[in-house]
Amino acid sequence: MSEKYLILGATGSIGSNLAQQLKNSGYDIHLIARNESEVSSIAEKLKCTYTVADVLEEGFVDKVKADIDDIKGLAYCVGSIDLKPLRMVSEEDFNKCMKLNLYSAVDVIKGYQESLKKNKGSIVLFSTVAAQRGFTNHAIIASTKAAVEGLTVSLAAEFAPNIRVNCIAPSLTKSKIAKPMLKNNVIAEGIAKAHPLKRLGEGRDSASLAKFLITEDSSWVTGQIIAVDGGRSKLS
Repeated sequence: MSEKYLILGATGSIGSNLAQQLKNSGYDIHLIARNESEVSSIAEKLKCTYTVADVLEEGFVDKVKADIDDIKGLAYCVGSIDLKPLRMVSEEDFNKCMKLNLYSAVDVIKGYQESLKKNKGSIVLFSTVAAQRGFTNHAIIASTKAAVEGLTVSLAAEFAPNIRVNCIAPSLTKSKIAKPMLKNNVIAEGIAKAHPLKRLGEGRDSASLAKFLITEDSSWVTGQIIAVDGGRSKLS
């Protein structure tokens, strides 16, 4: 298949699993990540192209577009876990989180909007269970990801019928950014038990849904916020 799928945050748990799943199904992919050694290793393994770019840096979209200009789908698998009590939260905390999770997603979507329109493409964004379910110390990330959910439905309406836009809202997933929270086994087990399915998420869980949403398998799905959270948002 000649049409390429762009994966930002390709070295993360979800992004790397999505890359593997798409490649296994014969799709052409292009990886974006800031860590050159990690992304080059994944790209070599999957025999695909990649760009080293940091979404927090100005002009990162131009850097990516210099390597790949025409795409069928875009998955913005970039995220953060910013946890602080409100009394310790600064405006800078919000600004950095919004830049990483929202503003840079907007930038890359704008950069590829015409290509996605021409190719009847698909965009997949990522939120969190905390955007809809209240958790202590989650003011920064929950507010930011709620904005991503708002962006999803707004763009789905604006881009229809040419580009589909959907969002996945995972609960805590085993990943590099979650390691500080999960290094204590007792805490990790407690969090797992808070989910009706009694385990933490794996990268492949959200990646499987992302693969469905970014490809033509989901050709009649747009504007959806779909939870991959072990039932935590609805059942616990």
